[in-house]
Amino acid sequence: QVDLVESGGASAQVGGSLTLSCEASGDNLSSYVMGWFRKIPGPDNEREPLAAVSVDGTTDYADSVKGRFTISWDTYKNIVYLQMNDLKVDDSRKYFCAAEAKGTAQTVAHGPWWGKSRLWGPGTQVEVAP
Repeated sequence: QVDLVESGGASAQVGGSLTLSCEASGDNLSSYVMGWFRKIPGPDNEREPLAAVSVDGTTDYADSVKGRFTISWDTYKNIVYLQMNDLKVDDSRKYFCAAEAKGTAQTVAHGPWWGKSRLWGPGTQVEVAP
């Protein structure tokens, strides 16, 4: 069982920066790939993969955020970060942290957002004003 709690969501200006945190607790965290996602606008619960990191530090990013967002995992504190730079209005979304029991950073960052072996946090809201 893994529990995830996101924090750091806030209001920011276009061009600004925010860092989101995901505190993870549970057993065998090192066996998971950690990822950040955000909700796609609309009534459904569909989410867009953004970035993923494995315990050995391997990272991968969606093309939409590559170069602007940076994912990292402090394995001592069990916190996964998402550093977001050069924020845009379209970055205004609810952001979710997930732990994937099967896969790699590449499959989490570029594969389907859903998965039977994927665990989610409740999310944190980001608002970017013009």
